[in-house]
Amino acid sequence: HHHSHESVNEIQPHHHDQNVASWATGFERLLQDPEGVHCFSEFLKKEFSEENILFWQACESFSHVPENDKKQKACEIYNNFLSSRATTPVNIDRQAQLADDVLNAPRPDMFQEPQLQIFNLMKFDSYARFLRSSIKEGEPCERENPGVQRGAC
Repeated sequence: HHHSHESVNEIQPHHHDQNVASWATGFERLLQDPEGVHCFSEFLKKEFSEENILFWQACESFSHVPENDKKQKACEIYNNFLSSRATTPVNIDRQAQLADDVLNAPRPDMFQEPQLQIFNLMKFDSYARFLRSSIKEGEPCERENPGVQRGAC
């Protein structure tokens, strides 16, 4: 029994190293990998800046929702990130202006600028620290359900 446990451990770190290596090639790469996003989110939780990745993801999904769902999605983003009572407020330029746009004059591209701002903030700030800590610790971030296999797609 002990032996089988050993072999599992040999596979894991290598897979993680490959992932970290690919994430290190670019922040964009990391954001395309669900495991990368998960690990990065866990890291941001420790830094108390998880709202940034959540906001980025929300903006990303806003750009993909059908036209007739955009208003509702914009309201969600407003409530979660922009309102004065937001649960996970993000710190972006012209926040009041954006909040006003969401409520009064929503445009399909209104989150592009703030999304890019948060993207750059994460890329040049948290991402650099994330890579250093991943490479230093050299271990996969904790997954909530280690038993769940990732799908093939």
